[in-house]
Amino acid sequence: MGTALGGNRVQVLENGAFFDALLESIASARHTVHFETFLWKQGVLGQRVADAMSAQARAGRKVRVMLDADGSKDAGKEVIAQMRTAGCRVEFFHKRAFVNIGVLNDRTHRKMLIVDGREAFVGGHCIVDTWLGDAQDKEHFADLSVRLHGPIVNSIQSAFSENWGGHTGELFLGDDVFPRLEPAGDIVIHAAFAKPHRSAPAVKILHHAVICLARRRIWIQNPYFIPEPEAIDAFGAAVRRGVDVRVLMPSTAGSDNPMVQHAGHRNFEKLLKCGVRLFEYPHTLLHQKVMTIDGCWSAIGSSNFDDRSFETNDEITLAITDEQTAGQLDAVFEKYVARAQEIDLHAWQHRGTWHKLKDNVAYLFNEVL
Repeated sequence: MGTALGGNRVQVLENGAFFDALLESIASARHTVHFETFLWKQGVLGQRVADAMSAQARAGRKVRVMLDADGSKDAGKEVIAQMRTAGCRVEFFHKRAFVNIGVLNDRTHRKMLIVDGREAFVGGHCIVDTWLGDAQDKEHFADLSVRLHGPIVNSIQSAFSENWGGHTGELFLGDDVFPRLEPAGDIVIHAAFAKPHRSAPAVKILHHAVICLARRRIWIQNPYFIPEPEAIDAFGAAVRRGVDVRVLMPSTAGSDNPMVQHAGHRNFEKLLKCGVRLFEYPHTLLHQKVMTIDGCWSAIGSSNFDDRSFETNDEITLAITDEQTAGQLDAVFEKYVARAQEIDLHAWQHRGTWHKLKDNVAYLFNEVL
């Protein structure tokens, strides 16, 4: 599970404003730029990021880019060629090839940037034009990430080096990659990122443990919420001890993958009967992966609340102990809940037969959606 590290500073970045900070950070690099993401599609945003990476490579910085071979298959040959020609090393994680036949279901779903080993970004943002803007309509998604300074950056660099080294055989050494980091603030952060097929599922353990420890409230924002039976039981136990448990997610109308929402619907009746309050947002995709506990602790990162993220994908989630950060994330929750529809148990039990059929069929296939 790793070690919690103190002395950190956190900046919450919402929606399209994230990319201004990301590009600013890339432009500031003096030694290394390390970037890993699941989803990159050709477009205005992808070109801007590629231009920034290329400029730094031409300036002599070591730029390493790790893209998931499935999620980033539409990044664009021209963009990839541009970065490589400029001197960037661009690698694709688990390409569809016979040599990878045993690991094709293992995807890197992490989204992170590390610059000079001193600054890092972690969250849910993807390199797709729909992440630009401010979630004003269905063509502009909502998301959250964090910008980090302090000792935790070494942990995030380790997460990147895990996949990069495993894929390329290149090991990172020296102060340009792992500098000695002095305290930059007073926030304690733990980074959970162990590969689930090689060790205990660290991200899953982290989420489930804090659900059991909550005393006042558990507020979750997640686009793909398909809890397993043990998690549903833990939510129910939390409600019984007086915890306010709420989950905010996109509706099928707001989702980029309605069948995943239908898969999650299979559990709604159980959750509602347990006393969990469920809210669906129809206006656009809410892509943020956030959980706050008791207004003082937060989890934010790349992980969805489902078995694929907990048991299969390579993910990274940060556990942040800080009231101010939790308060900022709770304010985002409240902003979107105000325009969401709360699910009523009686109405849910009487939804149409076709809706129920889609829920049940989608649930059976949720492992591969």
